[in-house]
Amino acid sequence: MILLDTHILVWWLDQPTKLSPAQLLAIKNSGAIMVSVISFWEIAKLVENHRLVLNCPVLDWLHAVLAHTKVKLVPLSPEIIVLSTQLPGAFHKDPADQLIVATSMQMSIPLLTQDVKILRYSHISSIA
Repeated sequence: MILLDTHILVWWLDQPTKLSPAQLLAIKNSGAIMVSVISFWEIAKLVENHRLVLNCPVLDWLHAVLAHTKVKLVPLSPEIIVLSTQLPGAFHKDPADQLIVATSMQMSIPLLTQDVKILRYSHISSIA
């Protein structure tokens, strides 16, 4: 089981050539692909702000993600929300990243990301 960062989710489904062979293998070999609900919000905001163009309307795209047999949507629990405000050590102030990292920590699963700020954060298991 792994958690996908938002950009990894988009690349996996729409631009797989942006993923490394190791990332593709990690996704392929994972029994379940976990996605934080905050990633859905991030994707909708990126589309709203014209920073991301999808091949269909954003709601249809999100439903297609959920239709994938390996994908499991992770809701924001009170524990994840509070943990995101109490992350150990130094972590940057992006609330979406804080919630995704807290989700990884709360579930004790690795986070697949290319975000250098997250990869440098030593308090979670991350896969580049």
